Amino acid sequence: MWSNKFRKVPKLFFAKIPLYLVLLLLLNIGLLTFALTKLATPTYENPEEIAKELAKEVLPSDGYSTSLTWGDIGKKLVEVGAIDEEKYRELFTSPAEGENELDILAGTSTKKISINENTSHFVLNTLWAVGLVQKSKVMDEGPMKTAGYDPANFASTGGWTLGTKDAMEVYSSTELVSLNDFQQNLVKKIADSVFRPCCDNPTSFPDCNHGMAALGLIELEVAAGISEDQIYKDLLAFNSFWFPQNYLDIAAYLKQEGSSWSKADPKTLLGKDFSSASGSAKVSSSLKNRPQTDGGGSCGV
Repeated sequence: MWSNKFRKVPKLFFAKIPLYLVLLLLLNIGLLTFALTKLATPTYENPEEIAKELAKEVLPSDGYSTSLTWGDIGKKLVEVGAIDEEKYRELFTSPAEGENELDILAGTSTKKISINENTSHFVLNTLWAVGLVQKSKVMDEGPMKTAGYDPANFASTGGWTLGTKDAMEVYSSTELVSLNDFQQNLVKKIADSVFRPCCDNPTSFPDCNHGMAALGLIELEVAAGISEDQIYKDLLAFNSFWFPQNYLDIAAYLKQEGSSWSKADPKTLLGKDFSSASGSAKVSSSLKNRPQTDGGGSCGV
């Protein structure tokens, strides 16, 4: 029975296929696989194109704005001696350097606290002054006072030379905004979890200008009742303009791992694994095709 059925199988199944047909078939399969791979791969392949594509999300050309305005913060910083208006005018001498932002020092300003490529340095310095001056548990009870070093010798204190008074004269001296105990603790909680790529310290140890500026922004937003989720989102945007290469690297890493900048949790990206100096270095070293960009602030004025 089985043998009869077997005999009825067409001889075509047992015919020898010429070698050239086998090779041609394999070649076509290879070409098809290559074509499908190319379709699934981004069209940009060099670092400049990668940076340009990722920057649309990480460093938007029109910048990033918070929901807060500067209000009278600039004027208060001048009045307490944290900012010397003349020194600011000498430092920010053109629109490309933030000159158009100087009017926030004069009085109540309706300008949003925002950042872009041209204003990043101005915003960094001004928020640095906010973090330095604002009366804060982080400054009075945290590592700035308890790490065993003279607090006057940190980059964020000894490096501040843009006031009419010495940095330690204005250190945690004034309630620029009112923060109750709950809010002070919330500031510390957020600051504990936020890092920056220039060192391995959290924002609750703001020993450099970027840490002090991030602390200042947290304090302003907590005082205004901004949600924690939004604060992390805002901090990530500001950090990205202060450290563009590092955050383009993070965006490239996310893409490499099958995720994306828009889907990532800002709090996670601001944590030690991504945003500290050591975490950022690990991310960069793992990239197969690293994007390249210019810019980024130093740890001085």
